[in-house]
Amino acid sequence: MKIMMFAHESSLNRGCEAIVRSSTAILKEKIGGAKVYLASSQPETDKVISKLDGIYDGSTRSIKRYSYDWLLSSLKMKLFQDESYALGVIHHNIIEKIKDMDVCLSIGGDNYCYGEQPGWYEIDKRVKAQGKKLVLWGCSIGEEDMTPRKLEDLQLFDLILSRESLTYNMLVSKGLKNVKLCADPAFTMEKEELALPKGWQEGNTLGLNFSPLVWKRNKKSQAAVDELIQHILKTTDMTIALTPHVIIQGNNDYEVLSSYYETYKDTGRVVLLPDNLTAIQYKGYIARMRFFIGARTHATIAAYSNYVPTMVLGYSVKSKGIARDIFGEEKLVLGIDEISDSRRLIGKFDEMVGEEAELKNRLKQAIPEIKKMSYKAVNYLSELA
Repeated sequence: MKIMMFAHESSLNRGCEAIVRSSTAILKEKIGGAKVYLASSQPETDKVISKLDGIYDGSTRSIKRYSYDWLLSSLKMKLFQDESYALGVIHHNIIEKIKDMDVCLSIGGDNYCYGEQPGWYEIDKRVKAQGKKLVLWGCSIGEEDMTPRKLEDLQLFDLILSRESLTYNMLVSKGLKNVKLCADPAFTMEKEELALPKGWQEGNTLGLNFSPLVWKRNKKSQAAVDELIQHILKTTDMTIALTPHVIIQGNNDYEVLSSYYETYKDTGRVVLLPDNLTAIQYKGYIARMRFFIGARTHATIAAYSNYVPTMVLGYSVKSKGIARDIFGEEKLVLGIDEISDSRRLIGKFDEMVGEEAELKNRLKQAIPEIKKMSYKAVNYLSELA
């Protein structure tokens, strides 16, 4: 079976790297002779993933003004409101590879949470037009994200694999018959343990991840997190390890976390992890933390999967759904509107510390079952062949 993953931007988002890396591993483990390829917008960033059989340039092409493609696409839009020709040119690098594949996996997890995606819709149509299997792999989609056009696209898929139950239930309620429940593949990802940095307290270090994405959506959240850091430093003896997980220009966790580090480095109890680690190396550090507080979903998955009690600075259905599937409730997940309230943040932190033993026990019970759900995705995919 030849499988191509597409809708992947860059492994500079270590969550995207985690999806590709773990998916490749479980696909090859469970499907004999599987060949797995990746179409990436920035293929040079994905060379850290050694198990891939090939990495293609999946970046978009521009349409030069007054070129043949420009004239024809303009004409089709003007006369027929048809953008398919233009989108076919723009996404040519992915579309030309479809013919060589058996299955095309649309990955990314939450790509469908950010408005209409006409480019992906066009690729999906081209996959089905060539008689290939089309799978939406490990997705999260909120009720508020659904539109008639998006629903029409989702009906094209041979299989939709939801990574948490909130998305699964919502998609089924929309009448989709091609949906199965699984778990994010990154729960199964390996870890690589590097040397601990100076100042790290073994067994007594808390990880903190914060992102510009959350800060931009709630401007007051950065000050509230600052007050939470002060509270941790005053009321505990823990070290805080500031942990970036996305290092893309304009959306770089390291920049936000660096400002906290500069403020508190003289306490001797704050360390800043580097911005050049791979997903498995970040997971290696997160696995050795006592607690974790994170905005990036795959940083929190790294914590959950190593039984680290975790507080989620959530901003979408995925955070809520994953927590619900682990705990039976949205345990220690704060919505985007809540994270500007420092009292709420501090209260949830204190709750996490107070319930440390219970949380660890629950994770030890739940995570093996969640990992089995990750593998179910491969079983469902195998049944398509």
